[in-house]
Amino acid sequence: MSSQNLTFNSSEKLKSRKLIQSLFESGQSLKKYPILIRFQKIETELNSVGVSVSKRNFKSAVDRIRIKRQLREAYRLNKHKIYNRTDSRFAIMIIFIGRKHLPSETIHEQVAHLLQNIE
Repeated sequence: MSSQNLTFNSSEKLKSRKLIQSLFESGQSLKKYPILIRFQKIETELNSVGVSVSKRNFKSAVDRIRIKRQLREAYRLNKHKIYNRTDSRFAIMIIFIGRKHLPSETIHEQVAHLLQNIE
């Protein structure tokens, strides 16, 4: 994967209910507040990534959507850390577990740190 490919296409999005269920039942997790990442090895060409923000912590849809955009952008800019380090591909769910808004830079740092630790 070249460093110029900074896209997040629909082919990379985690959509399969079976895969999501398997991810939460038998996947591994990494946590660095306010981000939790669940991941599991899969046999595909690309990583599959989903993002989630709790409705319990953010009642307003506008707030949830903003945080989801920040999480997707953080993954998009840092996905090369997984592709360059390992030949394995993963199903990844990035979950925001914080209770207040954070600047994009903070979210980017946390996601980058966690993506680098995926094995």
